[in-house]
Amino acid sequence: MSTIDARGTDASLATVDMKLEVVVIPVADPERSKQFYLRLGWRLDATPSGVVQFTPPGSDCSVQFGGNRTTAAPGSAQGLWLIVSDLRAAVDKMAAAGILVDEVYHIGPNGKAAGLHPERQSYRSLATFQDPDGNRWVLQEVTTRLPGRISGPTTYASVSDLAAALRRAAAAHGEHEKRTGAADPDWPDWYAAYMVAEQSGEKLPQ
Repeated sequence: MSTIDARGTDASLATVDMKLEVVVIPVADPERSKQFYLRLGWRLDATPSGVVQFTPPGSDCSVQFGGNRTTAAPGSAQGLWLIVSDLRAAVDKMAAAGILVDEVYHIGPNGKAAGLHPERQSYRSLATFQDPDGNRWVLQEVTTRLPGRISGPTTYASVSDLAAALRRAAAAHGEHEKRTGAADPDWPDWYAAYMVAEQSGEKLPQ
């Protein structure tokens, strides 16, 4: 007989890998949607005839449409979340590709407010955009993960993501040297520890 652990999880399933692989989105015109997601820079994957699959850069999960994959009404997928390390850069690159966001906003002490978070706190800055059918995507800026959110190796989806992580590590290391009052000859080790901790949600080095 299986048991339920303190989190309400069936203990017999707790160690079974269940990786979210594909999300199906409802579209009216697969070819039109295909051109849209190509402009977003997503990877077009090999699929059976009639099915279109794209994978966002750095993502382990893909989206599919076409091929009678769903009976849902086109445009009914709402609140599909994409994580970026630099929301401003993501929005600028989308605009250059002719894809405009509906709004950029942040979550502050009084709730939702316009624009990026003033201090660019992780998880606080968001933007939304729609595909041609009205399926709505949410971009969320995440730089430092909450504890326990990442397992496995530290990875970066692009050169710009890695560069942004290095800049954050450099800024934090500068504060570290101010506190110690001395130059740190082992700064590569400090950078590495900071960048791994940032992604895994562990305590950041001071």
